[in-house]
Amino acid sequence: MPFISRPAIAAAAVAAMIAVTGTACAPSDNTAGAGAAASATVSGGANLALPTSLPTSLADLDKWKNALKNGGWKDWDKSKWLRDAADFINPVIDGLWNPSRMQSADQSDKQVASDVASDAGQTDPEPAPVQAAGAKTPYSQNAAGVGKIFFDTPQGSAVCSGTVVEDPAHPGKSNLVWTAGHCVHAGKSGGWFRNIVFVPAYNDNGLPAAQLQNATRDVVAPKGVWWADGAQTSAQWIAQGAESGGSGSPFDFAVIHVKPESGTKSLQETVGTASPVWFDAPSATQINAISAFGYPAASPFDGQSMFSCTDKPGRLSLDASEPTEYRIGCTMTGGSSGGGWFATMPDGNLGLVSNTSIGPATPTWLAGPHLGSVAKGVYDSVSQNFS
Repeated sequence: MPFISRPAIAAAAVAAMIAVTGTACAPSDNTAGAGAAASATVSGGANLALPTSLPTSLADLDKWKNALKNGGWKDWDKSKWLRDAADFINPVIDGLWNPSRMQSADQSDKQVASDVASDAGQTDPEPAPVQAAGAKTPYSQNAAGVGKIFFDTPQGSAVCSGTVVEDPAHPGKSNLVWTAGHCVHAGKSGGWFRNIVFVPAYNDNGLPAAQLQNATRDVVAPKGVWWADGAQTSAQWIAQGAESGGSGSPFDFAVIHVKPESGTKSLQETVGTASPVWFDAPSATQINAISAFGYPAASPFDGQSMFSCTDKPGRLSLDASEPTEYRIGCTMTGGSSGGGWFATMPDGNLGLVSNTSIGPATPTWLAGPHLGSVAKGVYDSVSQNFS
């Protein structure tokens, strides 16, 4: 599916053009590279040749851009792009993400060549399309933990979706957001994106785009704008993630730690909820239903409203050596990348089991990764870094 800031891929096994809206696969067991994420470190800053004073206002931004001559803000050259796990840096720039800039951010979908590996033998028949349904408003009461992620790329501003998740180091006071790896890092072709923020319950009342043109920030961001001050994706996505072929897609997940532009209350306290993450959930054949949420932005959607799809999951395998993905019928398009997938856990509660990653160019289904040991390593690392 032509998703946000990533490609569209065509698998011989699937016989369909796929777009990476993120990339992530779902296995029964994350054996490929298990534990690799544990060696990567998370940081809200890094030992970089940075100016002593980072920008805290739009007035400071130009000066700071010019100061970062080597590997920093303005230079997107791959050889200088901050890409390692410990390189993440995302200073708060007050007022940068105003309503107009949020509304103009693009889902920047890209289609890619047919170079995905053959089916690993664990792919179920393509699911029938499930029409995405508009989420009930106000979102802050009916889907409080879901929101939009905004960020800057070499091609311009872009959007994804994300979900507030529990933080074992801070029960009841989580500042963690789950999303797709391609929503924070360009993978093999580059490094960390910039100006990454999370806006929970974006456009809370689901107003049409025409009514948002002169909207205040309180309307589009009723629970505030939260800046990422720490992030981690899988080592596999950083090393292999690509805009063509689906490489790295089984590990296309990420966790960001956020802070408010002002105030001290946690994200979980502010929105009133945080989802548990169900690691090592059963295979698709053992789950009755999965619901995916997000803010699709590619036609026929406009990115301003939240939608969801619910379907019995199937399996999608793109590479025999890597985990098998979950797949559901869904017509959501680019912009819903990174949005949470939920299923009923053994205790009867809903848990996050995946995130939107890839889909066909003609939006009829979505696929997302199985969250195994590598995903848990990413999650634990971010949590511990801020414990």
